[in-house]
Amino acid sequence: MIDALVLAGSPNNGALKNTSREKYEALIKIGPCSMVTYVVNALKNSGQIGRILVVAPPAVKKVLSPEVHWAASGQTMMENLQRGCALMERPFLLATCDIPLLTPGAVTGFLGLCGDNRDDLYFPLVPREAVEGKYPGAKRTYVKFKEGVFTGGNLFLVNPRVVKHCLGIGRELIHLRKNPLALARRVGISLLFKLLLRVLTLKEVEERASRLLGIKGRSVICPYPEVGMDVDKPADLQLARRVLGFEERQVSAKELCRVP
Repeated sequence: MIDALVLAGSPNNGALKNTSREKYEALIKIGPCSMVTYVVNALKNSGQIGRILVVAPPAVKKVLSPEVHWAASGQTMMENLQRGCALMERPFLLATCDIPLLTPGAVTGFLGLCGDNRDDLYFPLVPREAVEGKYPGAKRTYVKFKEGVFTGGNLFLVNPRVVKHCLGIGRELIHLRKNPLALARRVGISLLFKLLLRVLTLKEVEERASRLLGIKGRSVICPYPEVGMDVDKPADLQLARRVLGFEERQVSAKELCRVP
């Protein structure tokens, strides 16, 4: 078993602010439960996770079950990652709080795909056909590689020892993560041309990212679309509510919000 870190400190001041009065995105309701609850439940029920640490404001701590560990969040995602990593001693699973469709099976499957866990960072790439097959009409940001068309995911297997020295470039890459061309420019002009010609390979991306960050990173082709279904705009929230069944049936708060 490994530990898990959930980042849940983002204020609700972006595209979702008109969909909920909650101060933080982690607390936005899908049915009777907060988004962060669904993520914690999926991690807990996978049977693969030991300790779960949520980095979040005190308001989010109030919705967590007693066995879930908590640390106070800072002002940015990277600051929250740094705070969480400081409390981790071995490789851990990193998740964001805005993937409420995450399932225990997706957690188990992703960890299995990471294999022997010898590299510093494992990041998921979800095939477009997997997303569209399970969630028709879902709007995602895709990148075409030689091996196929993929969107990124929000689960990562991370070695905490390498986080500190690559935080600076990590901040920049996270900022650019939904702008494929800007990201390619940052990581290299040759990669930009290959991206435009649609001949860029995943191995080339891995090698360049590893050199840029000073770590050993590996992409994982992940057939679990739940991993890439982050909720960051109203249409995403509507989709999550529909998939979780609230437009068709009523489910008790006790049933859905309980963390075993």
